[in-house]
Amino acid sequence: MDTCISDRKYIVSRTDEAFVVVETAEQAVDRLASLHEQATAALSLALKRYLKDRTEPNAEERALFRYPELRLTYEYHGEVPAITRAYAKVQLPGTYSVTVTQPAAFRNYLLEQLKPLMRDFTVTVEVGVSEQNIPYPYVVEQGDELAGSGITAAALARVFPSTDLSAATDGIADGLYDWANVDPLPLALFDAARVDFSLRRLVHYTGSDWRHVQPWILLTNYHRYVDQFVSHGLEQLREDPRFVRMVLPGNVIIEKSMDNGEAQALVAGVVWHRYQMPAYHLIAADGDGITLVNIGVGPSNAKNITDHLAVLRPHCWLMIGHCGGLRQSQTIGDYVLAHAYMRRDGILDRVVPPHIPIPALAEVQMALQEAAAQVTGERGDELKKRLRTGTVLTYDDRNWELRWAQERPLINLSRAVAVDMESGTIAAQGYRLRVPYGTLLCVSDKPLHSEIKLPGAANAFYNRAVSQHLKIGIAALDLLRTELHSLHSRKLRSFDEPPFR
Repeated sequence: MDTCISDRKYIVSRTDEAFVVVETAEQAVDRLASLHEQATAALSLALKRYLKDRTEPNAEERALFRYPELRLTYEYHGEVPAITRAYAKVQLPGTYSVTVTQPAAFRNYLLEQLKPLMRDFTVTVEVGVSEQNIPYPYVVEQGDELAGSGITAAALARVFPSTDLSAATDGIADGLYDWANVDPLPLALFDAARVDFSLRRLVHYTGSDWRHVQPWILLTNYHRYVDQFVSHGLEQLREDPRFVRMVLPGNVIIEKSMDNGEAQALVAGVVWHRYQMPAYHLIAADGDGITLVNIGVGPSNAKNITDHLAVLRPHCWLMIGHCGGLRQSQTIGDYVLAHAYMRRDGILDRVVPPHIPIPALAEVQMALQEAAAQVTGERGDELKKRLRTGTVLTYDDRNWELRWAQERPLINLSRAVAVDMESGTIAAQGYRLRVPYGTLLCVSDKPLHSEIKLPGAANAFYNRAVSQHLKIGIAALDLLRTELHSLHSRKLRSFDEPPFR
């Protein structure tokens, strides 16, 4: 095809046989999906055949076990589109490419990136087969078929492509990619192998299919928030036509049509404790639902789950959890809106050193404050009595109080108003992986002022505060849904940035 399409800015040229030039974003995604389906089906069939009679795939069959690749070539012709968006843009002429997995599931995301790129820039878009093998574990659904085969994972790895973790890196996101000496340039932050790696991890940790994860994410460190989220979800299914179902750990599905008794029985039967970070999904028909993940305690957990959630390219994640209050004027049950983070978690020091500031995102801050006002019914000075804006200190040591003499000067210098073990990590991960972030915490104790978690006092606090706190988080996400353009802003973009967000 050597003709130009008059109504679009395309340069269509001959290319090698493996790659086909496409005219629309829809065609690109359709071909990606077709090639991915062919590759995974061929690998799955070869794997089943080997398990059955030890027949190894030949060279021709092996050539089929590869990810599809999306390639975009930009030839600068003097146009400088007046674009205010922070993504779906190219700055340097050249060829950009990325391998793609699960294109059918990522269809909306791919179209959101490709359509404006193809509309606003003179580009050639091609789809073909890459040189990157699909590791066999990523086409095995449950692993049951491997368990009784008598074949070890090591033996399978000698016959089929396996996970090459040396090639699955975050070099692009971390800014460690050598843009000056690479061809082609990266089209997205994560390639197919890195995405597949995280998709499998998400299933393992959350206990539900990764396809259920919604683009608006709440992260919490306490199970009581789960109870409130489930109650909220059941209420929304009854009252809001936008929501169609809830998915609980173990892929337990509550449909909108179910009566309350049937739904409550399903909730009661969920064995959530089988999973390390159980996730709960309130699914909307328009794709803009909410997922709550109970990530547990600690910065390692926080980094782990956000590493994997990031490949789904969510619109936002918020930390909604408990903290220790550090000021005498605070009351148990008060809120802390983080406007800065002092990171003593240590877990991201190599890629986001502690001296790098993690900025508060204005859109998120305003949404959280407005949501707090709406839910509590308090504004101005009344709201300030309950909602303190300040620095949150994130530790990797739960018993930091035992080092109080050493830590006191640092806390004093930082003006920290709250301490926790996740917020700084989650914010730094959002900054690093280009996912908008924010933190609203609830004071559950004041260890420096002898207000510790006694059972009776704790229960009173939980009954009063947790429900309201969760509602504020959900209300904030509802407000942010109307501000997507400003939310995905330049604040999280580096000098060297792939066209896809």
